Amino acid sequence: MLWIPIFILTLLVTTEGIVKSWDHSPISGSSPLKTKRRDNHIVRYQRDINNGRNKIAERAIQGRGVESLPIDTYQTQIVENNHKYYSSRVLGPTELQGHDLLVDLLQEEPKKATVLAILSKAHKQALRVKLSFDFPFYGHPLKHITIATGGFIFMGDVLHSMLTATQYVAPLMANFNPKYSNESTIRYKDNGTCVVVQWDKVRLHERENAGNFTFLAALFKDGHIVFGYKEIPLQVQSISPEQHPVKSGLSDAFVVVDPFLNDSESQRRYIYEYHRVQVDLDKIKSQTVVEFTPLPTCLQYTTCDQCLTFTSSLNCSWCHVLQRCSSGIDRYRQDWITYGCEKEAQSTSCEDYIDFYTAADSTIQTSSPEMDSTPNPFMDTTTEDDTKTKHQGDGE
Repeated sequence: MLWIPIFILTLLVTTEGIVKSWDHSPISGSSPLKTKRRDNHIVRYQRDINNGRNKIAERAIQGRGVESLPIDTYQTQIVENNHKYYSSRVLGPTELQGHDLLVDLLQEEPKKATVLAILSKAHKQALRVKLSFDFPFYGHPLKHITIATGGFIFMGDVLHSMLTATQYVAPLMANFNPKYSNESTIRYKDNGTCVVVQWDKVRLHERENAGNFTFLAALFKDGHIVFGYKEIPLQVQSISPEQHPVKSGLSDAFVVVDPFLNDSESQRRYIYEYHRVQVDLDKIKSQTVVEFTPLPTCLQYTTCDQCLTFTSSLNCSWCHVLQRCSSGIDRYRQDWITYGCEKEAQSTSCEDYIDFYTAADSTIQTSSPEMDSTPNPFMDTTTEDDTKTKHQGDGE
């Protein structure tokens, strides 16, 4: 497994009116000129995000239209919200009657479910698993996921010591410690069209008397994501985030190489979070489901005509060099910059490319949303904790 120095920054992720600012802290060893050039580079990223983001009013599940619902009446309401990349809805017990969304992995073909013994007896650990199908996450086809004891799935391909920060699918991210009970298990099942990960009877670290938590995340081949909560013994808002983040939702980011570093520092990379869907913790209760439906993205279009005729707040553009439709804000961001796609994006007609490019264009090497640093074993362990910096387990 490839491990590299990582700096995680946030690209103005707006949730309930809160704007995350950029981290402009200086990097040791950089000259004032490098720092200034880097800051200018970051400002350009920020401007790119704003140009696309200001044209849509994103609402998280805890946004307007949800606050007016009394907590005690949530079970008779279906709360729906539209986001930039996903639409979501929350279903209570009444709506789940006869509904197939809440899948109990223990009851449905238990012999076919894989118990992750390493995680079931560990604390703050994660395990990398290969999928039998490509799962589209924010439009990116993923072949691997990393399951963590802390109630979430890390969706990134570059492992680092801050897995809880971004690039996650989190039904309930918290400081769970399966070591407390022999009943606690973390297991998954991949049937070729859906992967279900279930945290069963897990307990909170240093709060084991609070009771057992049982919940799951289901990833469907078509991009749908479902969170199912079977047993939530207390109000999630009462869980302390002091030792571990407490949150629920989706997040994605892209990785770029710092262009202003010397060759000896070429492995230093930055992770920029560009989008987040945050579930209101008030809505996480027993016998409740949160469903995320993927919305069309630029990446799904493979021709210039399709790309430029796609009407969306994502502001899709066609890059002829890469033969790719993109907003420039996705996991292929590094390619978008390297091959000058930002300049090409100024074209508004596919005919504009005919005068500048011929059929003799050579094939170019591009990056993949999943790097070629796939571990040799089928599974690979790593740490999930924000506070630990040393890799743990037998992985590379």
